[in-house]
Amino acid sequence: MCRMLENIFWLGIKELFSLRRDAALIFLIIFSLTIFVYSPAKDVKMDVDHASLAVVDEDHSLLSQHILDAFMPPLFMKAAEISVEQIDDVMDTGKYTFVVDIPPRFERDLKHGSRPAIQINVDATAMAEAGRGALYIQQILTEEISYVIYHTEKATEPPFNVVVRGKFNPNFTFAWFVSVMQVVNSVTMLALFLTGAAVIREREHGTLEHLLAMPLRPSETMLAKIWANGLVIICAALLSLILVVKGVLGVPIAGSLVLFAGGVAIYLFSITSLSIMIATAVNSMPQFGLLALPVFIILYLLSGTTTPMESMPERLQKIMQFSPSTHFVGFAQAVLYRGAGLDLVWQNCVAVAVLGLIFFSIALIRFRRMLVQVQA
Repeated sequence: MCRMLENIFWLGIKELFSLRRDAALIFLIIFSLTIFVYSPAKDVKMDVDHASLAVVDEDHSLLSQHILDAFMPPLFMKAAEISVEQIDDVMDTGKYTFVVDIPPRFERDLKHGSRPAIQINVDATAMAEAGRGALYIQQILTEEISYVIYHTEKATEPPFNVVVRGKFNPNFTFAWFVSVMQVVNSVTMLALFLTGAAVIREREHGTLEHLLAMPLRPSETMLAKIWANGLVIICAALLSLILVVKGVLGVPIAGSLVLFAGGVAIYLFSITSLSIMIATAVNSMPQFGLLALPVFIILYLLSGTTTPMESMPERLQKIMQFSPSTHFVGFAQAVLYRGAGLDLVWQNCVAVAVLGLIFFSIALIRFRRMLVQVQA
């Protein structure tokens, strides 16, 4: 047992030295946990932020002026006034994302109890901004109409008041969610490509034959690659959370980083085993990239980092329960966002560990077959 642990340790050290000489992989690690985390959080805008808006005021009443003045930063830029004839042109050229058309006699019709229509023209090219912006416009129109009509008609106020409290992200800041999920996605990507690349590198450089000449078991070789690459990814992920997410972006980390690191270690055992399994099915690095990339895309899109699992088809939800990334995303969100302890996330850890053992067993069988082929 001691001899096996010693072999695994020194083989892992060899992997670290090999990784140190691979400039491309080092660049991938640094890029994926810095720029890949920072840029989407700061530059990708899913929230409505200074959206361009124009108003066609055909009513010229006190109410229409209130509506015009209600569109203010930071949600919208100061509303521009245009004519009815300009609507098609400004929408076709993309000058404004939203155009609100207030019809003639709008305030008078409201006071007489009719239900006049306000037309909201939306450029849905920017789909997320268009959808949310249209809801904000409806809310602003409702508030302004209620304010003017209630105050001019002496109507009673509504008998209720809706109060919304956002927990864990009180300002609904998009960057808080994206930055942490980008770290999770980077961990998945690095685990897939680093470990698989280590196996392919052994075959392409001919060092796999040297390992065969040593009294080593295939399981020892696999475990060495797993712990060495896993250690690098864990350290890089923690540094990214502390320096980039918390330090630069100012996103609070609610839970324990030690617990998160433990969950990452279990997850890396699973994903790196999957990576080795993929590497045993190909003969070169380009082939490995072509096979590993679709796997990463599936894990990225269907694990819950971009779309909540509840919004996916029920059959797909059941299928994705066999993916370790699904359980890890739930674990990461619970720990980093909501400050959950081990008593709340242990089931996710167990699920990832079980899937990891399955992947490791399959990868070990295929790795042994690959060694037999190399010997032949």
